[in-house]
Amino acid sequence: MARKPSQGNALQELKTALKNKELGRLYVFHGEETFLLNHYLGQMKKQLLDPLTESFNFHRLNNETFDIRSFADAVENLPMMAEYTFVQVDDIDLFKMNEGDRNKMTEILSDIPDYCTVVFTYLTAQWKPDKRLKKLWEAVEKNASIVEFAKQDQRDLIAWVTRHFLARQKRISTDLCAYLIDITGGTMTALSGEIDKICAYSGADEIKKTDIDAVTEPVLDAVVFQMTDLLSAGRYDQALMKLQQLLKMQQEPLAILGAVGGHFRRISTARTLLDHGRSASELQKLCAPMPDFAARKTMDAARRFRPEFCRRAARLVMETDYRMKTSFDDSERLLEFLILQLAQEAENG
Repeated sequence: MARKPSQGNALQELKTALKNKELGRLYVFHGEETFLLNHYLGQMKKQLLDPLTESFNFHRLNNETFDIRSFADAVENLPMMAEYTFVQVDDIDLFKMNEGDRNKMTEILSDIPDYCTVVFTYLTAQWKPDKRLKKLWEAVEKNASIVEFAKQDQRDLIAWVTRHFLARQKRISTDLCAYLIDITGGTMTALSGEIDKICAYSGADEIKKTDIDAVTEPVLDAVVFQMTDLLSAGRYDQALMKLQQLLKMQQEPLAILGAVGGHFRRISTARTLLDHGRSASELQKLCAPMPDFAARKTMDAARRFRPEFCRRAARLVMETDYRMKTSFDDSERLLEFLILQLAQEAENG
C-alpha cells in the first residue's frame, strides 16, 4: 500500500490510489459535496476492511468520543485477522486542541503504522488549518493528502443525473437536468434524494417538468434567482408570487432578505465585470465558492440590469433590512414592498 500523500489534484490521486489499491496512511476529507465525500469513504472502507472483521479493525471517533489517548490507541491497534485497520475521525478541529495534545497529535501523524489508514472528515465543521501552529501544520502538510470535495460543474452533474435516472429506467432531457440542478442547489446529496422522489412519483418512462415541480422543493437561492429573473423580464406579479412561495415554505423574512441582498451583490459584481470585459471565471474567484454554471447564470442575469439599477437595489435592500430590525412593521409586508420597489426601479431602468 503506497504511503505518500497525494500531490496536485488530490481527488484524482485518490481515485488512482483506489484503482491501484495503493491507499495512503493519512487523509483529510472536506468540502461542500458530501455525497462524494461519503462515497469515497465507503470505497476506502470496502477496500481496506473485511466485513467479518470490520468491528475489530474499524475505529470511528467524533466530538463525543475523541480524546488524544483514544485516537493514539486506535492508530496503534494491530489488525485482527486482517491486513489493515481504518480510523475515521469526524469534525475534530486539530488546531484547537491544547498544546500537549497538539504535540502528541504531531507525533502520531508523523509516524502512522503501515497497516493503518486515518481519515479526518469535515461534514458539519469546517476544515480551517492554522498554519501558525507550525509543527502540527507541517506534520499534516507532509503526511496527509488533503482532498476537497467541491461542487461539480454543470456538465458533469448533468451526466451524473442522467445516469441516475437511466439506472431507474427513466429518461430526462438535458434542459430538465439543468433545471433540477438549479432548483436543488447543485449538490449531489440534494439531487440524489430528489431523483428518488421524482422517480417514485412519475409513472412514465420520460420525466416531465411537472413531475419535478410536483415533488421538489426549491432551495431559497433558486427561488430568489427566479424572482429576479421575473423582475428583469417585467413580470412583476409573478415575482410577487415567488415571494409568496418562499413565505409558504416557512422561510424567515430576514433569511429571504439576506438571500435577495446576496444575490443582488453578486449581480452587481457581475455587472461591473461585464463593463470591464471580464468573464464568468473572474466572478467565480470573487464570489468563491461559486460553481461555474452559477457564475455563468449570474453573468447572464447581470446583462439585463443597468449599473444604476444594481446600486439602487443594494440601497433598497439595506433600507429594508434596517426597517425590519428597527420598526414594528410587518416583515412580510416590508418584503412585498421591497419587491414592488425593485419592480419599479427595473421598469425605470
